Amino acid sequence: MISRAATRAELSEKRRRALVLTAYREIAEVGFEGLRTREVAAEVGVNVATLHYYFPTKEALIRGVVEHAMERFRSTLEPHGSPKDQLRNYLHGVRRLLVQEPELGAVMAELVLRSVRDRATGKILEQMYATWLTTTRGLLRRAVKEGALRPEMDSDAVAAMIVSTVTAMTLPVMGATGRGEQALRQLEKWLGITSPRSLVHQSTE
Repeated sequence: MISRAATRAELSEKRRRALVLTAYREIAEVGFEGLRTREVAAEVGVNVATLHYYFPTKEALIRGVVEHAMERFRSTLEPHGSPKDQLRNYLHGVRRLLVQEPELGAVMAELVLRSVRDRATGKILEQMYATWLTTTRGLLRRAVKEGALRPEMDSDAVAAMIVSTVTAMTLPVMGATGRGEQALRQLEKWLGITSPRSLVHQSTE
């Protein structure tokens, strides 16, 4: 039998997630300038006081949105297969994710632009990228240890290049022109993790 406390905790988490997802969609649609906490609360069916209970400040809500965005990127990490396969599958997963969820690219672009003008958002992004770089470096290190990548590939610079390429892919201008896709394929080729299917695709372009 589920206790009342457990039920309340479940409902609380469900409401918190609903607020984050609503803010996420609002940012994707109208940008940060159009984000209104009152409208987010109304969409979820709660008042502003309730929203502030979960997110005392707008920055706290933005942090929740960033955490959700990173959760989507983490969903592309597959723990099975060799380290080389995991790295290749991760890049393929990111490509697929950005195609299937274009709002993710819109939100990421908005975050990057806002971070230039807003120090609080900048700090949130710095923490996000630090975690992202650590995860990517871990994939590289394991692939090098396996012998699937050259030793020099295990570096912060290579991890930064991968993260930068993925970040660039979230920009609408890169996605619309196909340059982001082109850059990612070139990165795979440089890393030496291009799958046979990708090679066939490139040869027909």
